[in-house]
Amino acid sequence: MTTRLQPGDTAPDFTLASDTGDTVTLSDLRGTKVIVYFYPAAMTPGCTKQACDFSDSLENLTTEGYTVVGISPDEPEKLARFREKEGLSITLLSDPDKEVMTAWGAFGEKKMYGKVVQGVIRSTIVLDADGVVEVAQYNVKATGHVAKLRRDLGLDAA
Repeated sequence: MTTRLQPGDTAPDFTLASDTGDTVTLSDLRGTKVIVYFYPAAMTPGCTKQACDFSDSLENLTTEGYTVVGISPDEPEKLARFREKEGLSITLLSDPDKEVMTAWGAFGEKKMYGKVVQGVIRSTIVLDADGVVEVAQYNVKATGHVAKLRRDLGLDAA
């Protein structure tokens, strides 16, 4: 069973390649609140909906002090195509070895079409400015998740 992060845990640090070819290190983002979300595959319907929802909310989330990063097992080149095709404004990171996903509890056994399989568990973790978990949501739905997260964080004015 995969160990999941809980509120109060310090998030494991990581350094991953982005869709732009840069590397992003989580500890470099200290001082800002960070939303890290894990998704199975770029350019699939649910993952596209979720990424577009985060991009559409990015201005408001940034205004509230949040940085958003999406992590999938896709290679940076595929993530770059995903960003271009969908006009995404969020940072996309590549975890092809699934080491970060595993450390964060976002890879492991899950049910898919009634069968237990190993895979990416669609998850969203919200960190405070010190890198401590404030919210840990696993097995989230792609559609409507960002709106629910905004409500959970008290950010939904409309």
